[in-house]
Amino acid sequence: MELAMTKQEREAFLAEAHIGIMSVDWQGRGPLTLPIWYDYEPGGEIVILTTPGSRKAKLLDRAGRFTLCAQTETPPYKYTSVEGPVVSVTAADVERDSRPMACRYLGDELGDAYVEETSDQDGDAVAIRMRPERWKTVDYSKQYGNGG
Repeated sequence: MELAMTKQEREAFLAEAHIGIMSVDWQGRGPLTLPIWYDYEPGGEIVILTTPGSRKAKLLDRAGRFTLCAQTETPPYKYTSVEGPVVSVTAADVERDSRPMACRYLGDELGDAYVEETSDQDGDAVAIRMRPERWKTVDYSKQYGNGG
């Protein structure tokens, strides 16, 4: 039985709001791996936000690529892992980048409150875009159905 997701399934799954687990090479150590908010639309690029001076940003600049994994937390488990190059780093805009991402994860009311509370910190944020190249996926509902 094939448990891998189709291209359409994996892109739709990744477009859902999951906490992503990002990994980036950290030369001489294990990779830096941490939870992260992200944005993705099927067929597009993955977008993450960070500050330019963060360890994450510095390692991304050095490595030029990263891996992102998104998964379900309840059975039947599903995950999508995607890896690719950083294709752009631009100044993040509150209305284009920060507010939509906060609302994606927190809902409109809490997302707006989060943006207002952190707007001083987000002034220097950058939007980092990654073009997906390699995918690995599993969808156990194909084997066990939706009941687990």
